Amino acid sequence: MSDQKQKRLPRWYFGGVSSAVAACVVHPLDLLKVQLQTQQEGKLTLGKLTAHIIKTEGVFALYNGISASLLRQLTYSMTRFGIYEVVKQKYNPDTFAAKVGLAAGAGACGGFVGTPADMVNVRMQNDMKFPKDKRRNYKHAIDGLLRVYKEEGTKRLFSGASTATTRAIFMTVGQLSFYDQIKLSLINSGVFKDNLLTHFLSSLAAGLIATVLTQPVDVIKTRLMNSKPGEYPTVLHCIKFTALLGPLAFYKGITASASRLIPANILLFLTYETLTKNFGHIKEYAT
Repeated sequence: MSDQKQKRLPRWYFGGVSSAVAACVVHPLDLLKVQLQTQQEGKLTLGKLTAHIIKTEGVFALYNGISASLLRQLTYSMTRFGIYEVVKQKYNPDTFAAKVGLAAGAGACGGFVGTPADMVNVRMQNDMKFPKDKRRNYKHAIDGLLRVYKEEGTKRLFSGASTATTRAIFMTVGQLSFYDQIKLSLINSGVFKDNLLTHFLSSLAAGLIATVLTQPVDVIKTRLMNSKPGEYPTVLHCIKFTALLGPLAFYKGITASASRLIPANILLFLTYETLTKNFGHIKEYAT
């Protein structure tokens, strides 16, 4: 009779919780990224923008929209991580292509579900750029959702859903399938073990890949969500307008994106792996 060994597997909600933890730490960088992406002429650098916000609005302004950011992670990330893990644990895809396909499907679902919170998050982070008499002044995420529903209609809650979903597909592929594959490759090399160093290196590489994959879509998504009704009749109009600013306009704010996404990805997966190691459900398998 073969011996039985135990292995801890992630619970479906660990991804959402870990993403929320990471969001609390990197939210100021997310806010700076949004403001850089919505600049029309790109006059301010990351450093100058940070100094400008602190000088004119105060340090705590860097946390504008934190409630919406947390709500976004508890809808968007919890959905995509949950689907990815549940399906992966049940069917155990053994090829990278299968993991990419699973990640893409999970990302599409998460992107759509998280669109309302994402839109309110973008608006709250960008509100300080407007004159005080023209600011939306959402009190918190729920207030923002209710006001958009009452003032602009249900359809407006899903403004930018197509680009948010597209971005989520690329993000989830970059984060989850690449993280799993890189981690597996490092362990199979015989040089690395399933430990903190391996988790750090895998999440670092996956964060870099996800940044490059998602940045053009992220710029369009941010512009659409922050736009006034009728400003961009279609996604194509937004793409054309952005293209007029030059090809690099699609990578506007990539420094802020990378400085946010890579540390967030590292923190996310270190938290995720810690939760799994200590609180994951136990699966027994024969050796």
